[in-house]
Amino acid sequence: MIQNTAKIAYISFDTLPSHKGAAVHIESFVRALAQQYGTVELVTVAAIAPKTPAKTVNWSGVNHTVLPAMGKTLIDRVMCFRRHLHMWLQEQCFDVIQIRSIFEGFVVAKVQQQRQHNSLQPLYQQLIFEVNGLPSIELKYRYPKVANDWELMHKLRLQEHICLRAADTIVTPSAITKQYLKEYLKEHLQEYLKEYLKEYLSEPLKTHGQDLLRQGIRRNIQVIPNGVDLSVMTYQPPRETIKTLNMLYFGTLSAWQGVGLATEALALYRRDFDARLTIIGPTRGKQVAQLKKLANKLKVTASMQILEARPQAELVQFMHQADIILAPLKPNDRNLVQGCCPLKVLEGMASGTPVITSDLPVVTQLGESEHHFLAVQPGSAKAIKDGLLRLREDAPLRLRLSQTGRSHIENHYTWQHAHHHLQQIYHQHFSQEL
Repeated sequence: MIQNTAKIAYISFDTLPSHKGAAVHIESFVRALAQQYGTVELVTVAAIAPKTPAKTVNWSGVNHTVLPAMGKTLIDRVMCFRRHLHMWLQEQCFDVIQIRSIFEGFVVAKVQQQRQHNSLQPLYQQLIFEVNGLPSIELKYRYPKVANDWELMHKLRLQEHICLRAADTIVTPSAITKQYLKEYLKEHLQEYLKEYLKEYLSEPLKTHGQDLLRQGIRRNIQVIPNGVDLSVMTYQPPRETIKTLNMLYFGTLSAWQGVGLATEALALYRRDFDARLTIIGPTRGKQVAQLKKLANKLKVTASMQILEARPQAELVQFMHQADIILAPLKPNDRNLVQGCCPLKVLEGMASGTPVITSDLPVVTQLGESEHHFLAVQPGSAKAIKDGLLRLREDAPLRLRLSQTGRSHIENHYTWQHAHHHLQQIYHQHFSQEL
């Protein structure tokens, strides 16, 4: 059977195991592929600290290889990882390789083209590029200086195009991202490939790039939204009355996620009623320092706690203890142009705790405000505060959001739904090979 003979590799410039949303996504997809097709080769980043023992996952049917990504800067770490990945790929051949970013994807595309140029056995028969975000948009939110680095941004875009064009199928969790990718491919292809074709690419990839210029737009882009593990994200209805309002924000502390707005909303709400805000996520020093500085300025330090990221089984307990979950995504190009599928909104709905989020297309494509969550004006702490006051006084609304939100997730946004769609894509690839 195809399921027992398929050779699949899932390669990602991410660290596993981890409590990040990306790690949850990777684990869900890799486990599902291993269950369906027998064995998956998983390749990820080793722990950053030099003397830290490399950790691997222990998932049935998964062979986990961790590769070093050492260096002072992100570019150093990427180049280190790419060198080791290039060596690892030399003796490999797969039916399908699935990638998540250009950091691993560019090496995969390069090795494939080199083998074709030298009439060697292909590295893969099919390439799936799972696009959750593009560095040309996202990097500036973590490294603001890159926005003004013209050369770096152009190289990033070129490598994005190479990976997007090399992929037989592009998978993305958002219809907004799908539309952006279609426009992005069409708008920038000739500009970036022509500019770097001669000096930047190896000889095999030069030919590949010239072919791309002639091919036009013919990418297969599939939307597979994120999902929720309902066995972990259990349901609990909201409390009937609220005295001290307990708010929860979880996820990365990046500016585009709106954690600062949650802090400002806490300060505004506390002008009228008592409240506490718990923030759970990867606590990088600079981001935490900025949040603490903002809390001190707004005089809410004593009413806010920042905790390190938790496993989902622990996180759901905090979700059930909260009266409101905040997911105040900001109106920027990360959310408006590129798009995303905010896992915190889906998990919040699943938990039964009412969610206040932003009235943005990336959110409203997942559900309906007033029924599944409360979507308020993006970028406005005052709008969040008004939503908090409304939910505080309206117990029937809290219960409706809780019940219909959970039901909506059960019917549309479980990982089983995502697995089924992904397996359909793999089945189509394998059917083409027969």
